[in-house]
Amino acid sequence: MIDFDITFLVQLINFLITLIGLNYLLIKPLRAKLKERADFMAGMLKEAEGFAARAEDKLKNYEEVLAEARKAGTEERMKVKASAEVEEQSLVQAAVARAQQELATARQVITTEADAALAALKAQAPVMAKKVADKVLA
Repeated sequence: MIDFDITFLVQLINFLITLIGLNYLLIKPLRAKLKERADFMAGMLKEAEGFAARAEDKLKNYEEVLAEARKAGTEERMKVKASAEVEEQSLVQAAVARAQQELATARQVITTEADAALAALKAQAPVMAKKVADKVLA
């Protein structure tokens, strides 16, 4: 059976003093360091989440700006294309008009030359007919 004498009381007091000393020298500083580490990790996690959120916002903003730039580029391309088509039509119309004018001038020159050649042939026809008749009859 267990005897409760003075040694038990001394050992109990010794145990309590050791427990208090260890608590003061070892357990409290260890708990403080663990709490400090947990707080540090929580802060780092919060900071990382903040970085991730800011990165996501920047990415979203970048995508919006990129979409806007693409839209503006498409609109500008359409404007330039429409302007080029108008200019092309203008140039084609001018070229067609110039070609028609040159064609009309060429036709007029050809008609004038043909009329002159026909008149010259008509003037030479009696002389040629006489020469042919002389050769046939001779």
